Amino acid sequence: MNQASIQKAFERFLRTRSLKLTPQRRRIFERAFSTHEHFSAEKLYGWMKGESGPPVSRATVYRTLSLLVEGGFLESLDAGQGELLYEHVLGHRHHDHLMCIDCGRIEEFSDERIEALQREAAARKGFTLLYHNLRLFGRCAPCERKHSGGAAGGAGDAPTPARDGSARRSEPARASLPSD
Repeated sequence: MNQASIQKAFERFLRTRSLKLTPQRRRIFERAFSTHEHFSAEKLYGWMKGESGPPVSRATVYRTLSLLVEGGFLESLDAGQGELLYEHVLGHRHHDHLMCIDCGRIEEFSDERIEALQREAAARKGFTLLYHNLRLFGRCAPCERKHSGGAAGGAGDAPTPARDGSARRSEPARASLPSD
């Protein structure tokens, strides 16, 4: 699917919300679809500020990204770094992500064996699988070399034994919302 047909689909989506493709939304759309990297709203806003064209506010960037996600043009990805990352997905094969907890590097991968296992697991539990998002967190090779190459780490850096006898690292603490 080419960018012009995706843009026309976005315009149709906006009309269903009684919205128009303003020059600012067009700029954001074009910039989001011109990159093949994962980007944050702040990074996109920085690109907008550094490039010529109609001025775009930070709020317009966030609202337009939300519309692009809602319409299925972009996917958001929580990389565990405190902000969502985005990538365009129309016209791209499904993929999963390997995410480095130290440098933030993201590697995309596809493995039909994993896909088959997920379909089988869903079927065993009586689920109709509609979509999924698999993120694997760890360290990329350069960060693992730095981490294990003699750097003095604290007690929290040591692997902890898992119930199955393998080693695992503790997941970083995450904030939780109070329940009602």
